[in-house]
Amino acid sequence: MTRDWYAWHHRYEDPTSSLSRRLAEVRQRIADALDEAPPGPLRAVSLCAGQGRDLIPVLASHRRGRDVRARLVELDPRNVELARAAVRDAGLSGVEVVHGDAARTDAYAGLVPADLVLACGIFGNISEAQVRDLVRHCASLCATGGTVFWTRHRQPPDLVPVICEWFAAVDFEPVAVSTPAEAVGVGVHRFLGAPRPLPAGATMFEFTEGRQSARPS
Repeated sequence: MTRDWYAWHHRYEDPTSSLSRRLAEVRQRIADALDEAPPGPLRAVSLCAGQGRDLIPVLASHRRGRDVRARLVELDPRNVELARAAVRDAGLSGVEVVHGDAARTDAYAGLVPADLVLACGIFGNISEAQVRDLVRHCASLCATGGTVFWTRHRQPPDLVPVICEWFAAVDFEPVAVSTPAEAVGVGVHRFLGAPRPLPAGATMFEFTEGRQSARPS
């Protein structure tokens, strides 16, 4: 059965849930990256953005938020409408929410390489081979000195140490990676290399349920 990614977001309403704790961690890491970003315009892209609960509130409240031009890509139209409403309510004129397939490279044309790349809720729902492929694509999505934010559960089999090796192989350094004891599964990596060309018309991943939308665990 295909998961209802709109209903899935209801889990955020429980402040004690692991999902809520993970969201708080991602938001803090985004704020930290904005604190450390150089002066001037910044770019951000969010893959499988869902309702934009991680990026939009941070941009709305952070002193650098208005410096960011962002594109959130999401497939579920109900989530898209909620994210667009949040953008309007926050007065974020530099943020667009695109209804489309987040797995397609064309969705990011004109806004990459970006300073902030959110790939949250993806690595736990695609095959290991596709996780590795998406990590490689992050070297095209991310600007030199930019930051990638990603999530992955730490339950057995724990793929996180291997994911970190894959990031290192394409010139990323770790900024922060949750331990198994923290049970939130958040990773942050900074890109030290030169961005690779992003191939046009390519599919970067496919969810195991055949979807490329919303915010899976």
